[in-house]
Amino acid sequence: MRELLGSWWREPRPAHPPPRGWRDGALVALLAAAGLVEGFARWGSLPSPAVVPVVIGVGLTPVLLWRRTRPLLMTVVAFPVCAVGEVLVHGDLGLDTLAYLLLVVFSLSRWGSGRAAVFGAAVAAAKITWSAAVGHLDPDDVLAGAGVVSAALAIGAALRWRDRARRREFEQVKLRERERLARDLHDTVAHHVSAMAIRAQAGLAMLETRPSAAADALRLIETEASRALAEMRTMVRALRHDEPADRLPGPRIADLRQLAGRTGPGPAVEVELVGDLDGLPAAVAATICRLAQESVTNARRHARDATRITVSVVTDEDTVRLRVSDDGNGPTRPGPDGFGLAGMRERAHLLGGSVDAGPGRDHGWTVTAALPRAVA
Repeated sequence: MRELLGSWWREPRPAHPPPRGWRDGALVALLAAAGLVEGFARWGSLPSPAVVPVVIGVGLTPVLLWRRTRPLLMTVVAFPVCAVGEVLVHGDLGLDTLAYLLLVVFSLSRWGSGRAAVFGAAVAAAKITWSAAVGHLDPDDVLAGAGVVSAALAIGAALRWRDRARRREFEQVKLRERERLARDLHDTVAHHVSAMAIRAQAGLAMLETRPSAAADALRLIETEASRALAEMRTMVRALRHDEPADRLPGPRIADLRQLAGRTGPGPAVEVELVGDLDGLPAAVAATICRLAQESVTNARRHARDATRITVSVVTDEDTVRLRVSDDGNGPTRPGPDGFGLAGMRERAHLLGGSVDAGPGRDHGWTVTAALPRAVA
């Protein structure tokens, strides 16, 4: 309990309370009119002089304009003024319209700091206690007033914590989306830039002996650069909030065939697709494509003396399996952890799947992944 009270005492004000708008002005005008109407309608039954309750009821309505930005100050102004009014009329003010002061009490715990809420609650409690001590309120009225004030404070605190929980959830969603876009950006850039680097090396090696082959390499570099720019523009649109990221077109299983049949240096890529892959959910298809793309890129970079990279995607009723292997003399153990393998594992884990990578049984390096075919 002590820790709870201490945490509330140290609670700062919310960063960005809603600004004052036309609705606040309309509310003040409506309550002021209601106070005038009630005052004239009950003029004979209000404590004498009746003008005091009416003036206080109407005159305090502007405190609602600053209830979010200065809740403690508005509380310190409103409740002592009501106490002075009770002294002038020698009893309770009796104006029902003054119930709008509960909005000020609510704002203490909703928009004020922890200290402001404590001090403001103490001011309201002191006013109720004083009214009871001088005989302006009956015991039943004291209990009812304390209960209503406590309820207003509790509702304000509950809405405050609810808003904070929603903000935390929203920040987590944004973080997950940023991680997803970071994985896509890494995979796209790594794949296309790696291909361009390989083509450029080949073009330089054949520039003097085979100029036509060097020209072919330049054309392939241009194609890879165009694809990389197109995918990066798609991601930039998502980052700039012009388009929801989950509605952007993602890679499809059929796009894996683009990995195969390329001419030039480096190992050839063979793609094998087995099973009904047309009906895969978009998230599964995109993940399989990204995993295959990253695995092929890593094989081109690190598989020494490799002549062939094999990409196999097999599906049944429940699972989609990916296997990417090469016949090179790759490392016998993984190198330092980078973003590639970590991103591959994150992708698979988000869909309830798994990724394993390690040396092949006889040679090379093998990456295997298994994803559930049905994804919520």
